[in-house]
Amino acid sequence: MSKQLLLLSFFIAFWACATISQFDQYAYVQTTSLKVDALSVMDLATDDFDQHKDEVLQLTSGLQKIYEYEKNRPKNEITVKMWEKMLNEDDHLLGGFLLKWKTQGQQSKVFIEEAKKIIGPAFDQIAQLESKKIKPSDI
Repeated sequence: MSKQLLLLSFFIAFWACATISQFDQYAYVQTTSLKVDALSVMDLATDDFDQHKDEVLQLTSGLQKIYEYEKNRPKNEITVKMWEKMLNEDDHLLGGFLLKWKTQGQQSKVFIEEAKKIIGPAFDQIAQLESKKIKPSDI
């Protein structure tokens, strides 16, 4: 029985390694950094969008850079899908928030705080997925 369990454990570990990329420190640092930047920019939405175009442009540029980076890592489909959801303007995460601010103007403090309760944890999920990936030294 213990040989079967050992073989099953090996198969599961091998399968997990084969289907998900390894831990990447750069991806983790960028994700956590962009979370802080995004939540700070969201606080500015009580003003007109045009007043903060530069900050939004800097944020969206950083988001596009990490998305492109993640897209080109092998076996990273889950993380890429998470970033696509985060950036989708038709969704209720950061992409949708920024589009709403741009098209509808100033947002209420209450709306911003409620949106941050959804968007912050979405960033955390991406960072947590990265931190739980197998580190090269663990193989």
